[in-house]
Amino acid sequence: MKRFVAALIAATLSATSALAQTAPATPAQAQVATPASTVAKVEADPALWVVKDKDTTIYLFGTFHALKPNLDWFDGAVKTAFDASDQVVLELNMPEPAEAQKIVMPLAIDPSGKKLSDKIPEAKRAAYTAGMTKLGLPPAAVEQYDPWFVSIMLSQMAMQKAGFSAEDGTEAQLTKAAKASGKRLSGFETMTQQLGYFDTLPEAAQVVFLMSSIEEAEEFGPKLNEMLGYWSKGEDVKLGQMMNEDLKDSRALYDVLLKNRNQRWATVIADRMKQPGTVFVAVGAGHLAGPDSVQHQLARYGLKATRVLH
Repeated sequence: MKRFVAALIAATLSATSALAQTAPATPAQAQVATPASTVAKVEADPALWVVKDKDTTIYLFGTFHALKPNLDWFDGAVKTAFDASDQVVLELNMPEPAEAQKIVMPLAIDPSGKKLSDKIPEAKRAAYTAGMTKLGLPPAAVEQYDPWFVSIMLSQMAMQKAGFSAEDGTEAQLTKAAKASGKRLSGFETMTQQLGYFDTLPEAAQVVFLMSSIEEAEEFGPKLNEMLGYWSKGEDVKLGQMMNEDLKDSRALYDVLLKNRNQRWATVIADRMKQPGTVFVAVGAGHLAGPDSVQHQLARYGLKATRVLH
């Protein structure tokens, strides 16, 4: 599961980017400084595609769920496409923080009352305790949670440390713009559905996920920056290769988190093409890259996605 966490947070599930707002703050999180908004702006040109016929236009935009505050990406072709659309479809139409917390906490807490430390195999318990303590999240503070949720907490801490935040992410900005302009806003999935991909994992798989998060914490920032570089330059092929590498050790997870979802979304998009209008679809960039991308799935319906030149 090498580098699985970085790929997952950056380009697969938008719901995870909101967990930092719903989970109880830890001392380590409180010490993470918020990046200054006065940093010089950097131009980014993420990839954009379009599918169209005589009376319907659907744009496909690959998002980065958490970003640094100094990136200028919502301009040029992306802004033109957004402004021309009367409907915006995201992976997830994020609920308000209070509502999100009501969804997250019942899933994050083990109803059986079994302690997290008791779920860690005895042979790995010492490494777990030492790793968690080093990362600033003492095991005693998270005993009530499922392993998958603590994995995401660690990833959020690493993300913040690297200067990324969900508030600066593409979804947050697109949602704000859509509401301000009165565009119809919807999502392919619900927050419960997205988090369910984790919550329904077998306990053993969740523990593997958690231990990988601990072991890979130091490389999270550099790898996330590498992915951001590809996204900012619109290098979808390289981004797709990185995503495939991240998930290649688990075909089951690859299918659940990427391929199967891409197929479902392509079906919805193909159906929407039967109605006139202009739609701006924005999903994690990993879904628009690689051999099983949404674009490739759309080809099954005879639909061709064309890259929009900036």
